[in-house]
Amino acid sequence: MVEKTRTLDFKIAFALGLGTMIAAGIFSLSGRAVYEIGSSAVIAFVIAALIASITAASYSEFASIYSENGGGYLFSSRTFDNEYLLFGIGASLFMGYCATTAFYLGTMDHWVEQFVFGPALELVGLGEIHLPGGVWGILTALLLGGLNAQGTEESGTFQLMVTGAKVAVLFAFIGGAVAYAGPAQATATFATGFEFGDPAGIVSIAALAFITFFGFSAIAASAGEIIEPRKTVPKAIAASIVTVTVLYTFVIVAMVNAPVDDSVLRAGETAMGTVAASFMGPAGQALIVAGAIFSMVSASNASILAASSIGDLMGRQGQGPRSFSRIHQEYNTPFWSIVAVTGMIVALIAVFVGLFPAEGGLSGAVPFALGLEGLTGFANMNLLAPLAVVNVALIVNRRRFPDIERPFSVPASPWLPIVGVLANLALITNLPPVGIAVAVLVEAVLVCVYLLWGGAPDRDELINETVAARQVTANGGPKVESASVPAADRDEPSTEGEPLVTDAESVSEERYEVLVPIERPDRAIHYARLAADIGRLYGDDPVVRLLNVTEVPDQTGSDTVVDIAVERADRIEARLETVRDDLDATVLLEGHISRDVAFDIVATAREESVDRIVMGYPEDRPDITESVEYRAPCDVVFASRVDGPLDLSTITIGVGGGPHHDHLLDVASLLARRGTTVHVVNVEPTGTSGTPEDLDRTLERFDDRDSVEVHAMQADDVADALIEVATDVGGPLVVGASRNRVFRRFVFGSNADKVVRRTANRDVPVLVYASETGLRGRVQSALFTPYRFLLKLRRGSGPGRAETESPS
Repeated sequence: MVEKTRTLDFKIAFALGLGTMIAAGIFSLSGRAVYEIGSSAVIAFVIAALIASITAASYSEFASIYSENGGGYLFSSRTFDNEYLLFGIGASLFMGYCATTAFYLGTMDHWVEQFVFGPALELVGLGEIHLPGGVWGILTALLLGGLNAQGTEESGTFQLMVTGAKVAVLFAFIGGAVAYAGPAQATATFATGFEFGDPAGIVSIAALAFITFFGFSAIAASAGEIIEPRKTVPKAIAASIVTVTVLYTFVIVAMVNAPVDDSVLRAGETAMGTVAASFMGPAGQALIVAGAIFSMVSASNASILAASSIGDLMGRQGQGPRSFSRIHQEYNTPFWSIVAVTGMIVALIAVFVGLFPAEGGLSGAVPFALGLEGLTGFANMNLLAPLAVVNVALIVNRRRFPDIERPFSVPASPWLPIVGVLANLALITNLPPVGIAVAVLVEAVLVCVYLLWGGAPDRDELINETVAARQVTANGGPKVESASVPAADRDEPSTEGEPLVTDAESVSEERYEVLVPIERPDRAIHYARLAADIGRLYGDDPVVRLLNVTEVPDQTGSDTVVDIAVERADRIEARLETVRDDLDATVLLEGHISRDVAFDIVATAREESVDRIVMGYPEDRPDITESVEYRAPCDVVFASRVDGPLDLSTITIGVGGGPHHDHLLDVASLLARRGTTVHVVNVEPTGTSGTPEDLDRTLERFDDRDSVEVHAMQADDVADALIEVATDVGGPLVVGASRNRVFRRFVFGSNADKVVRRTANRDVPVLVYASETGLRGRVQSALFTPYRFLLKLRRGSGPGRAETESPS
């Protein structure tokens, strides 16, 4: 799999941590902290920073060893073997990141309501209109989820600008307070406000304030993209925590010197905005409000990315739904993981801020309050518990793997990590009880669900790479490198022949790559030729990756079929040697044994970032075909009855519509430009056989009409008409997967399946083209049949008429 490019240097990593820490925590908790313990709030924030620093040190050591994305869940999975413990850590961190984001956006909701929406209504004379709690936070969560799902990322320069703007806002607030009171008076007021008589209150505030320092994990979670992470991560974490602690100290100084009474500070989450107005005026308040809202939104965005990365990793390791690790074909993001994160954030805001706010729940109708304080406790509980485990993991990791190089080592180990565990547990005992109770309840429910589900098999449990990718033929291009690990390095049988160079680089992005799953070695040459012909439409030096998968029954040990898999790969290589100079493509060959063939094909396609899949239609296993079609990260060409060299000088296609047909036309038009004669069959339905398709829509896709021959026919059945023309003119019949599969038991759809079935005894090769099928495609398929039914009613054909649909 292609390794992520490392592009983040120290200043970007530092800005990432600093920018994530400057969020709702300081804007929401500073007022309450000063109201309850005065200047001693500084001590509470310092305690929170020190406890965070201990765990941050453990994160730094782990990040210096495992320089990948994943954070605490990754570190634990590299140390512990207990799947239930790992699931608990992953689920807790996932919930913690989601709850942190919900806290940010819930706080933002209050700021928008009080400082933006309310004054705007007064300005236009609409009086007081109160929206349900959490509306603004939920809308923002949906917006951020949508942006993240489409791959919107902050660049390094933008991250620096964002963080600089946040720091500037805090400096403006601090400077305004000091200028208002005067440096000497501000210092005196702050000093006289110290009270050490309430340690319980200090620890309680420290427990709530911990959420403001958790941003250090964002640095470790991005270790896979940081330059020299072994050096950069520890430095960036330390620098960001120290900087934030100093900034927060001065914010407390400013809050203490605010010319406001306790009723303002008691307002909690919006106190800082009111305080800003007291010594900076309306313009200053507007600056602080804008900066605060911007800080909360940008930090929420970073937390959504972190949560989705946890979901992605859990999906890959089988402890979350497999779809969480599925990368969206168009956006290149873990789409379903981001959807799950967004949904969880919306649910948390709705419950804690909307249904059960601090006022008493359901606008006071139910005497059960959660609010932002309960949400803070929920978030911190889900963060502190797994962080305590990470400290334990460091101790265990040192004992289990004493010889691992550790560029950064936590000093005074194991005593310092033990202190970190005890400190984390102490903070938990000082969290709001309602937040702890809800967190424990939710975690218990998730664990029960996991126990009932049993988890999904890990990729390595399903796929065993017995034959490392090796180059069989070359087309004069550069030597292809593969990320596949040679069998010799896995203590497994190897094969003769030179394995490819193995490092993190995969096939060059400039070369078009086609994956060809091969079941029968005697057909390897024909499918390799077809894949090479398709690849050359998009580039002069394509790469054809042949994959032979030997299926292992569930009750059979994988070792029993290793020799079979190796023998199959050797047979395929021997056959390809006979046409080494004729394929005009670089051909790679690898062999797997797998308990799930379809999963193996799709996983390989994703990991190698292939551009196209060409595979046979397994007549006895339509489930494999359907699974690959729906889940493949690229377009798929299914070939039926390719028992010899396939002549693409002539092809036959139908007239149709829909995404599959449109993508098919792209290939047909490229073939036409290279001299292929394209026979287009335009079928006019007779009797009760459905609705005609638009011929012009198909023909307009071809630049050279001289290469296109149209066959106008009348027929009761579209499939029979297509087969008739293909039989007469020769060459393969190319059809698109149909759009009405949701309501019918077909693999490709009605006509496509009919074509495959009815050509079984004819000398007509069939290629079924299936374009990528994401969520949008599935929705379109579900809506297509009702759409065609309504269209017929509109045209007066009546509901009793049968439906025949052109391939699409």
